[in-house]
Formats: sequence, C-alpha cells, structure tokens
Amino acid sequence: MIKRPNIITIAGFDPSGGAGVLADVKTFEAHRCTGFAVQTANTIQTEDEFLSVNWIDQSLIKGQLRTLCERYSIQGVKIGLIPSLSFMLEILAIVRDSNENLTIVWDPILSASAGFDFKHDLGKLKEVLSKVDYITPNWNEIKQLSGNNDSLQGAQALSEFTSIYLKGGHNKESQGKDYLFNENGMRSFNPKAGNYYEKHGSGCVFSSALISNLLRGYPTQKAVLKSKRYIEEFLKSDRSKLGKHKR
Repeated sequence: MIKRPNIITIAGFDPSGGAGVLADVKTFEAHRCTGFAVQTANTIQTEDEFLSVNWIDQSLIKGQLRTLCERYSIQGVKIGLIPSLSFMLEILAIVRDSNENLTIVWDPILSASAGFDFKHDLGKLKEVLSKVDYITPNWNEIKQLSGNNDSLQGAQALSEFTSIYLKGGHNKESQGKDYLFNENGMRSFNPKAGNYYEKHGSGCVFSSALISNLLRGYPTQKAVLKSKRYIEEFLKSDRSKLGKHKR
C-alpha cells in the first residue's frame, strides 16, 4: 500500500469549489493522497447556475502535465471536464508515457447539472475507453455514451472496453443503487438509509474518492464501497448544494 499516493486531476475550475479541480483535491486530501491539478477550463458558475466555459490553451495543459509527470512519481490520474475526446487521447498518451502502470479514472462530464451541454463528439469513445481503467457515469450519461436507453444494458455493452461504475442517483426504480461492471461480471451496491440532499459536484467527488481508495491499496469492491460511503456522508453533510468533506 502506498502511504500517500500522488494523483493528478485534469479537470475544469469551478469558482464555487463544489466541482472540478478544487473538489477533487479536497477529496484527495481527505483520503490522505497528495493532489496535483491541471486545469482544462475556466468556468463561470455557482452551485446552481452554469453560465459559460472558457477552454484553456491545449499546449499549456500538455506542458503542465509533462512537467508534473517528469518531476513527481504519479500513481493515478483522474479526468473530468475535457474539450474533446481527441484531446483526451493526447492527454492519455502523455500520462501513460510517464508511467504505464498508472490508474486512470474518467468521470465523463457530458453536461453540467445546471443544464449546459458540452456537445462532445463520441466518435473516439471506444478508443478512449480502452485506455482508461474505470469510468464513473451516472444513469443519464451512460445512455448518451452507449446509445442505449436501458442504462444497465448500455453499461454492460461498454464494459467490454473498461470497468464501468454506474452511479444510481438518477435510477428511478431504485434511487442510489449503483452497479459495477468489470471482468468479474456485474455487482450492485445499495445505499445506506438516510436523509440525502442534492449536491453540486457529487460526481467529481465520487470519482476522486474511488481513485484514492484504489491507490491506497484496497481491493476493488472494498474501494468502491468505501467511496460510496464517503459520497453518502458528503450528500447528507449539508442541506445546501455545497457539500462538506470529512476526514
């Protein structure tokens, strides 16, 4: 077990701190991991309103990534908001070149919870999936990614290329029930009973918790369960849309 893994988040900057690189680094720290961050975009948003996205120059992103990977021993990369899947392939080439054994988790942000659509071209999706270790879509995102209106079937189909953790916050039949699809088949994870409140950035927090627990050395199912319990504490930490992180 690595005592304090080094993780880079590659994601957008949310000035409210609820999502993006700020939320990721808070989550890494809560899990006793060291967080590094490379911004892909500046945004104008709060916890309940998304106004605009302003993409960072791609050469700057790649330069920052190369510098971090050359200077530090990086064990994991968490990817959030990205301008395109084509650019994501360039990012993946840089980080994999520094360490072939990296753990990479992608939280596929296709739209903001406030309604902003990032209009990603999914033509290179299968190539991207084959180069990451986990993706953490929600019930609606997996439909867009797979082109299947049945979320479970869509996740099953895409698990041919990578491990899928399907978050159940939008699961109308059983809210909060999640599913893991990997080489061992499908496993479900039920939520604990409690009073939960909608939170801005919950997807960012979960994926960051997951990569942290994986790199802390927990077996997959234990890492998933610990991450689910962490996000549940986050969801009930406050009645507002901005959650609190607890160590």
